[in-house]
Amino acid sequence: MGKKAVHFGSGNIGRGFVACFLHESGYEVIFADVVDKLVDSLNSTPSYNVIERGVEGTVTKKITNYRAINSKYNEAELVDEIATADVVTCSVGPNILKFIAPVIAKGIEKRSNDLKPLAVIACENMIGATDTLAGHIKDPKNTPEHRLEDHHERAAYANSAIDRIVPAQDPDAGLDVTLEKFYEWVVEETPFKPSENTASNVERPTIEGIKWVDNLLPFIERKLFTVNTSHATAAYFGYNRQKQTVDDAMRDKDIRSQVTDAINETGKLIVEKHGISAEEQDAYKKKIVDRISNPHLADAVERVGRAPLRKLGRKERFIGPAAELAERGYEVSALLAAAEMAFRFQNVDGDDESKELAKIMSENSAEDVVAKVTGLQKSEKLYPKVVEIVQKVQADSQD
Repeated sequence: MGKKAVHFGSGNIGRGFVACFLHESGYEVIFADVVDKLVDSLNSTPSYNVIERGVEGTVTKKITNYRAINSKYNEAELVDEIATADVVTCSVGPNILKFIAPVIAKGIEKRSNDLKPLAVIACENMIGATDTLAGHIKDPKNTPEHRLEDHHERAAYANSAIDRIVPAQDPDAGLDVTLEKFYEWVVEETPFKPSENTASNVERPTIEGIKWVDNLLPFIERKLFTVNTSHATAAYFGYNRQKQTVDDAMRDKDIRSQVTDAINETGKLIVEKHGISAEEQDAYKKKIVDRISNPHLADAVERVGRAPLRKLGRKERFIGPAAELAERGYEVSALLAAAEMAFRFQNVDGDDESKELAKIMSENSAEDVVAKVTGLQKSEKLYPKVVEIVQKVQADSQD
């Protein structure tokens, strides 16, 4: 029997990034989704194209050997597929992990212990996303406690870091996905090594394009605190200054300088904390600035800036590095300036979090806003500085 992968989330990242690598590695891909139109389209279309755009040109890849299951109506069928799959991946968004966990748990529960453990890899913009998903799967609501003892014989969980810019797509593109040529998919290898905590027959899945590492944290933080920090900084400053797209914002010298200053600050943390050389980090920063400035991957600032509450979180792209840098005695004025622009991203059409942020900002003191939104503690050095910028944004909204 051929290799089989179940992927939750058949959006642009799912079809264009994850499924493309699975397809090229010889897997049949089974998409699981709840969007009727998308599921029907996948099942009625035998192939779609992934278009990779880089400075050196465009490459088109044809994706075949897939099908889709609507998990709203066909849970039993999906459970059976998971029970016999080699790999389960997902790109559904951090807040949706708890909703896909029950059906994955049922698939693992039904899986034979004679099979190799199912490789579960979450592909989300979130530190420890697979650990979070595993926590939901192993919750007593989803997996009986007595079945946890040999759970490791049926499933192995590995965190990953993904890095690829997938802009908003042409509305007439159908299932085709256009994305940048550059990519990085790093997955921790330790969960796939036989040990007292893993099954004796556990094996690393054969997926071309993955970089396997023993310590994922340096790669996750380098990506989150460089790619995501720079992308969001450009989007929030761009929105504040009426720019249409991120590449348009990056053509503004002041915004470009703000972006560079922000990742210069985060770069100090990456170098000092993870032992990455300053030269390597500088080269990485330059590559990232070039990537988000690419006019062939034009992306609306509203889309990139969406979900400001999540992006202002304690472990996220602004507050996360700024808090650590402040404790180490470093200046974080550029990260604070970017966070201020994120706090100003309110009541944006189509973005519920921006509307919720506006409500929180209008109904709470600055101190309560900082506690609710960022999770910072009063004892942290960054705390009073963030209170100050929130007070500033609140005062401006009352003028």
